[in-house]
Amino acid sequence: MSKAIYPGSFDPVTYGHLDIIRRSAQIVDELVVGVLINNAKNPFFSLEERVEILEEMTKDSSNIRICSFDGLLVEFARKQQANVIVRGLRAVTDFEYELQMAQTNHILDEKIDTIFLTTSLEYAYLSSSIVKEVALLHGDISSFVPEYVIGKMQEKLRKVHQEQ
Repeated sequence: MSKAIYPGSFDPVTYGHLDIIRRSAQIVDELVVGVLINNAKNPFFSLEERVEILEEMTKDSSNIRICSFDGLLVEFARKQQANVIVRGLRAVTDFEYELQMAQTNHILDEKIDTIFLTTSLEYAYLSSSIVKEVALLHGDISSFVPEYVIGKMQEKLRKVHQEQ
């Protein structure tokens, strides 16, 4: 049985992420989407919210599981008994960093390999940072994220404005 990890912050999950998730799930028997606990970042959504959103977005796929993790990705992969890490590439600039990370992970555990999927052209420009920036400036993000995510972002923005 082949099992892969697709790690990320997913803050918020975009159509680009969902594209990589869908395509990866067609390649492996089980895909574990690992939602990173990254204390260095100030996330828009809490860890629990990001997990819940991803669970909702992938609920129709029986071979996708959503888990949170912190620490080394290779340790998470070992715990999940996965020997493949999936990474999406949008541009050449992503490749240098991702190659370095893949090589580092392989040195940390030679049983774990990384596969790269190029993002579909329609999402090559897209990042969670862009989505957040456009949303915070009250722009239309319907081309970037599903309606469910838009609703969650609007709900979050309303709470922020009420607290101010």
